[in-house]
Amino acid sequence: MINATIFSEFSLTGLNGTTTKQRVTLFSFTLLCYSVILLVNGALIVTIILEEKLHEPMYIFLCNLCINSIFGTTGFYPKFLFDLLSNTHVISYTGCLFQVFVIYLYVATDFSILTLMAYDRYVAICRPLEYHSVMTKHRVVLLVCFSRFVPFLCHGIVVIMTSKLELCGSHIGKLYCDNWSILKLSCSSITTNNIVGFMVIVFYCGHDLFIMCSYVLLVKSALKSREGRGKFMQTCVPHFLCLLNVTVALLFDLMYARYGSSSISQSVKNFMAVQFLMIPPILNPIIYGLKLTQVRNSFLSLCTDNKRWLKD
Repeated sequence: MINATIFSEFSLTGLNGTTTKQRVTLFSFTLLCYSVILLVNGALIVTIILEEKLHEPMYIFLCNLCINSIFGTTGFYPKFLFDLLSNTHVISYTGCLFQVFVIYLYVATDFSILTLMAYDRYVAICRPLEYHSVMTKHRVVLLVCFSRFVPFLCHGIVVIMTSKLELCGSHIGKLYCDNWSILKLSCSSITTNNIVGFMVIVFYCGHDLFIMCSYVLLVKSALKSREGRGKFMQTCVPHFLCLLNVTVALLFDLMYARYGSSSISQSVKNFMAVQFLMIPPILNPIIYGLKLTQVRNSFLSLCTDNKRWLKD
């Protein structure tokens, strides 16, 4: 007989065993990390919005990448900061599913936007004469909407399927809710959920494959001329670093969640679980801000103009 229960909340056990001193240190570090994420992504968003010369497809996609980083990390950091100040680490059933949806949507949208950025670079370098006829304003808007709608649909289905399961437990051994942890609490078969989840993973692995294929064509085209090599180094290298950053961080958590050893200490588990919410949102805007001359110069120009305005 299945001992299923209707749970109104989940307990997050990732912080079990941490001392008050450790929590204070973690709170300070986490608050600093979240503040840096908001600052660097916010600075890039404001720079791109205010500078008319940056209203081009590549920068519009970059702006959306930064907006997505703020959206995704907001699904984790405020709740985690609250938990660090609290003795009880619980989250409502609805709140847990919502957190799963926000975090998964953030990751999937990141991959979608990075794929669009790869396509944009492919057209700019391999088909430069056709660039403005291909990357029109109308098409850019459609691509941005597509990069958000498809992840929303995919992970909406995943979360709805998870919400239909009967659960036999309410303890999640992480700092936040994730779909796999909830599936492991199910009293009934999760075969269908696993199949759908695997299809979603394969779909987004296809994004990586598309990007790799586009880079093969980009490298071939870039080697033909000095101008092509310059464009590649200026705009494609930061994109590739961001893609590598996101992919490695996510695969690290994904492989651990499925095959991780129970002998690993809780602190290492926690780091492995949150690194994709910490490292890519900080490094991505910094990589682009430092590497893209137009973005860097526009940001410095805005800062200089603001200083003059304050003095006046």
